[in-house]
Parts: sequence; C-alpha cells; structure tokens
Amino acid sequence: MKESKKTIIVTGNHAAAHALRQAKVGVISAYPITPQSPVVEKISDFINEGKMKARFLMVESEHSAAAACCAASATGSRVGTATSSHGLMLMYEMLPWASGTRLPIIINLATRSCGAPWSVWDDHSDFIAARDVGWIQFMCEDNQEIYDTNLQAFKIAEDPRVYVPAIVAYDGYILSHTMMPIEVEMQEDIDAFLPPLTHHLNLSDITQIKGVGPVTTPDIVKRTEGTAPGYYEFRYSLQKALENSIAIIKEVHDEFVDKFGRSYGNGLFKTILTEDTDTIIFAMGSVSSQARNAIKKLRDIGIKIGLVSLRLFRPFPVNQLRDYFKDKKNIIVFDRDIGYGYEGVLCYELKAALYGLKNAPFIKGYIVGLGGRDIKDEHFIEGVQKALKQSEQGEIVHETEFLGLKLEELEL
Repeated sequence: MKESKKTIIVTGNHAAAHALRQAKVGVISAYPITPQSPVVEKISDFINEGKMKARFLMVESEHSAAAACCAASATGSRVGTATSSHGLMLMYEMLPWASGTRLPIIINLATRSCGAPWSVWDDHSDFIAARDVGWIQFMCEDNQEIYDTNLQAFKIAEDPRVYVPAIVAYDGYILSHTMMPIEVEMQEDIDAFLPPLTHHLNLSDITQIKGVGPVTTPDIVKRTEGTAPGYYEFRYSLQKALENSIAIIKEVHDEFVDKFGRSYGNGLFKTILTEDTDTIIFAMGSVSSQARNAIKKLRDIGIKIGLVSLRLFRPFPVNQLRDYFKDKKNIIVFDRDIGYGYEGVLCYELKAALYGLKNAPFIKGYIVGLGGRDIKDEHFIEGVQKALKQSEQGEIVHETEFLGLKLEELEL
C-alpha cells in the first residue's frame, strides 16, 4: 500500500521510530532504558506488522547493542538504535570504535541525568559526555525536529565526504513522552531524499573478501602492498571529516528545506528575535524552548533580547558562531549540564569559540534544570537581569552560578 503524506500526533520517541522506519534502517540492535524504550518498542511493532523490513537484534546490554550496531554497519547495512543516560555510558567503549572505523550509525538519545544519585529525569549530562568520541551531535527542540533531523542525519553520516556516526538527542520526558503533531512525508519522497547506503566497507560483498582490523602503530608503516597510516594520521582524518561535515550538514539541511519546506535556522543554530538587539540568550534543547517564552516576557519589561538555539553541538560551529556574535554585546548562556570543577559546558565552549574576537561580547553562564528540575521564566529573567548589571559594571565573575536551587528549604 502506497504511503501518503499525513499529519499524526505522536511522542518524540515515536517520531524517532517513524523516521527510522522511513529511512529503511536494515538493522536495529538495542536494549531498553527509560525514557528511550518506546523508540525500539515501536520499531519492533513495525517489524512485527510487516511495515518495516529490518533485523531486530535482542541483546543483553547496551554495550552489546553498540557492538552489534558496529558489526552490522560494517557489513553495509543502514543501522540505527536508541538509548539514554547510563545506557549510553555503557556503550561508551564502542563509540570511538564506531567513529574511528567510520561507521555511519545513528543513535537517538532521549537525554537523562546520570547517577549517582539515581534519577530518571532530564538533563543534558549524557549528551555532553559523548562530546569527545568523534560523533556528530544534534539537539532537537520538538518532535517534528526529531523526525526531520533523523532523516538528515543518515544522509549526512553516510555521505562519502563524512562517514561519521551521529547522535540525535532530545529531552527525556519533555519530548520523549510528550505528544505533538508531526508531518510524516511520503515514502517515495523520503527515498528520493535519502538514497540507499553505499558503504566504504560492505563486508557482506563476498566477491571481495575483506576484514576490519583497526590496529595501527605510532608511525606510518611501509609495506610491499602499500603504506599504512599511523594512529596520528587516522586521528587527523577523523578531525578533518568532522570539521568538513559542517558544510555537508548545511547542504543537507538546505536540500531538506527545498524538498519538504521545514527549516531549522541555518542547520547549525536557530535565531529568534535577534535582529534588533545585541543581547542574546544562548541555549539548546528544552532550555531553548523555555527561553522562547521568557524572551517575550523580558521584552515586555523593557529588556530587548533574542535567542540563539544551538542545534549542532559537535562539530561545534566555531566560525559560524564567531561571525554571528561578532557585533553582539552580551550573551547569557543557560546550561542544563555542568562541566564538574569548572562551569556549564555550553558556556565555556562558547567562550573558547569566541576567544580573540575584537570587541568580544560579555558572556555570563548559569546552570539550570539538572535532574529534571523545572526551568521557569523567572529563572531566565533573574539571570538576564543579573548578567546585564555585571556587564554594565564591567564585572567578570568567574563563578558557577545555579538558578532554581532550594537550599533554604533544606534542614541543614
């Protein structure tokens, strides 16, 4: 039966599942973990009902799921999975193996705080923890963006100029379990946008016997059959692929906009009410969603302010952010994570990116919403007012500040 374009009301998890189905993923290997489980549960339903031709591998842990995904990708299959929090951390050993072997796997990450203490509620700790393993990392703001970003992520990761795996992240419960209307495109249009995978390894082609043994030495080794790169050259290649992927990410995003009509800023970050102000809130995911409401209230009380919502966290779009912020005066960063022993990760990433700008903007960061604590408009208003006061006084405070703490309610 031919599938037509339609609007459905689904959770963020099911939006991801529909995208994986329409991407014609050939192998799914996963292990359940809250709040991700409904992604792979829905996919198992699709397979059982004959709506998706894929092999579902049931394994005993997330580590095994990631290992199976690597093996399946090496055979030339299109591969996807989903996880969260400690599930991603259990996969962690396999993540650099996937990127180092240049396997274009897509992981959907329903973000969740990391223990101890144990918590199933949302923050971005797990997403941030994956920043140094060589994966592309996207953060979504709504269920439509989850669906759309998955389709784009496969096309980006599988591009011969990239061949790097990707994480598509979205906030646990806030999006994973919240129902929203999304547009589901016609399968024939998806097929035209996302052609079948042609992988550089494809071990399933038995006419050319190959193996994967990614063991190398510190230096280049010259053999009779050719020259083998050293470990250093492999790291350089992966770094350059990630740096160069920014152009491909923008290219694929623009192609998606032309074909389906839905845009996410420039594909790297989104801007809201920024044209008439030099004061900006910088955030991502659920924090950006709440900030959209807060900037309207801030404008009502006379503070002209806009929002830049980061979509691409890795590779960090340094040059694009430098160009965008070069004429801004104040940037207030709200992190739903913390780089322990320093400050919010998004804040110090931005500080590093803008280092050396002539007339660099004042940057102030806050920690909000860890462990699922509600982020409220008053937190943004308090943070912005305090930051602007410090900016006017020329005061640079190197202090990690938390908004929304309730220390006074503790009996200490």
